[in-house]
Amino acid sequence: MSAPDTIVLIHGFWMTPRSWENWVAYYEAKGFKVVAPAYPGLEVEVEALNEDPTPIAELTVHKIVDHLESVVKPLDNPIIMGHSAGGVFTQILLDKGYGASAVVLNSAPTEGVKVAPLSQLRSTFPILKNPANRHRAAGFTFEQFMYSFTNGVDEDIARPLYERYAVPASGGILLESVLANIKPGHQDTWVDYHNDDRAPLLFISGTTDHIMPPSVQQSNFKHYKSDKTVTEITEFEGPHFMPALEGWEKIADRALEWALANARTNQKVEA
Repeated sequence: MSAPDTIVLIHGFWMTPRSWENWVAYYEAKGFKVVAPAYPGLEVEVEALNEDPTPIAELTVHKIVDHLESVVKPLDNPIIMGHSAGGVFTQILLDKGYGASAVVLNSAPTEGVKVAPLSQLRSTFPILKNPANRHRAAGFTFEQFMYSFTNGVDEDIARPLYERYAVPASGGILLESVLANIKPGHQDTWVDYHNDDRAPLLFISGTTDHIMPPSVQQSNFKHYKSDKTVTEITEFEGPHFMPALEGWEKIADRALEWALANARTNQKVEA
């Protein structure tokens, strides 16, 4: 069995693929092919999206997942990694049969995870409090970004990160994620927690994350019930924005080491 040679990096909300730029270069230097897809319509630069966030407002979970499937399907059993909302999309892709293994960093919760710590509510309240945001893209101020993404980091470090990486997020998707555990039937972020055919999955949790705290990761992890595939969880010290903060290399090394050690061969998903 040959080890996977391709890594797919899926970004989260309030971000674009630029958030993975350090990891792309790092993994490519190790000889891997690295793919960091944008959500559909977000293929432009951060500056352009901040100037005109219309493509963000038009996003839906279905559009994002369909697009990510089109990216992943032609690849030969890649390792899939996702940050924040990208962790949800990674879990959905695994449930559909894609990937040799996967790692999610500070993942947003899939349907059924009802833990909602106060810091998470405080992080998302500026967006969710305004019903008009359901139909538009909504961004964080620098102070809100500091609380949600870079708490504990000096302002002189956090501000350049905000200016380089931050974009608005879809208010509609955020609101629907809140309602996912209230509406009857399966919603867009549902996965089969009993799926025995799913590829191995590692949760990485930031100890001081405000927007997706460790309790959210623990709950999501504990929802998985299969004893025929691997699901593990580990922690690293730090806040939400793992891909870009000091010490990201250690996290990248751990993620890759685990993904390679637990990778399995899968048949490609057929149309």
